[in-house]
Amino acid sequence: MNADDQALLEDLLEGKHRALARLISKIENRAPGYRDLVSELYSHTGSADVIGVTGSPGAGKSTLVDKLAEAYRERGETVGVIAIDPSSPFTGGAVLGDRIRMASTIGDMDVFVRSMSARGQLGGLSTATADAVKAMDAFGKDRIIIETVGAGQNEIDIVRTADTVAVLVPPGSGDAIQTLKAGILEIADVFVVNKADRPGSERTVQELKEMIDLGEGMGVDAGHHGPGGVEGGVFDDGDADADEDEKTWSPPVIETVATERKGLETLMGAFSEHTTHLEESGQLAEHTRTRYAEEIRTLLRGDVHSLLEAELEAAGGVDELAEAVRRGETDPYTIAGDALGPVETCLSELDHERLGSPSE
Repeated sequence: MNADDQALLEDLLEGKHRALARLISKIENRAPGYRDLVSELYSHTGSADVIGVTGSPGAGKSTLVDKLAEAYRERGETVGVIAIDPSSPFTGGAVLGDRIRMASTIGDMDVFVRSMSARGQLGGLSTATADAVKAMDAFGKDRIIIETVGAGQNEIDIVRTADTVAVLVPPGSGDAIQTLKAGILEIADVFVVNKADRPGSERTVQELKEMIDLGEGMGVDAGHHGPGGVEGGVFDDGDADADEDEKTWSPPVIETVATERKGLETLMGAFSEHTTHLEESGQLAEHTRTRYAEEIRTLLRGDVHSLLEAELEAAGGVDELAEAVRRGETDPYTIAGDALGPVETCLSELDHERLGSPSE
């Protein structure tokens, strides 16, 4: 790590917001040296509660996140917000229009809001977002809130980054809830019916509860940390002699009116209860291991992809190879096998060295 990056890291760990902003920019742009910086962050992380907020457009995500940040600040906690925006079709950068709905904490240096571009990734979360969370955690933020696009993407990405996931559903969703059944039950740790002062909110709450009950009755995991089976979002101790691993969590359905801060205390209480459940059941450690495993896989996929791209370029480039396939001279499987050959050979030689056997 060069001297400038070392100074940047030291400034971040000393709590300088300018350093936090610069480091996240470096991470997002994948600037030279960012990997070494992120590597140094890991030993300083693990203290922040990471909350994911997702849901359909118009559910009021930005307003709710804004009011949550304000409420946490009133408790004396520091907050970091990462708002994942749709990418600009012209620049690839974040579209910042939604940030005008997050104005309650403007001027408060202990609320750090960063908009990041989804960059076309499913779920609106890129690897850069996970790294930005680490930067905020190492900086010392007590709460980190991630707001995703939530416009039909595969929001499983947020599960890998957040410890607690809140899914917002607007009142009167009707058939829309039916379409969410396939995957959203596994994502949500807490359901939030925002704008609960509007017509249809009671029906939406009832439909969500029925969806949760149905999923639990069919053995579908409720929330991304284990099977459900407990009313109201409080984990069930069951029999006093029951194994710790049998404690379960059922997503509560909470009504809020974010613009008036109604229901926020109940929602924040649910977040705290879920964190307690994760810690006492041992699922927090398991979730962290799963997240790191996915990070390793993601990095390996990216690095191997880059290596193979270079190999293909050396062979004339993908377009030329595709033309060869078109002419009937070869096929994609043969090309892929030839490109992977050197990688497999290197891995085989490494295995022989680890085992102390001479390579052939």
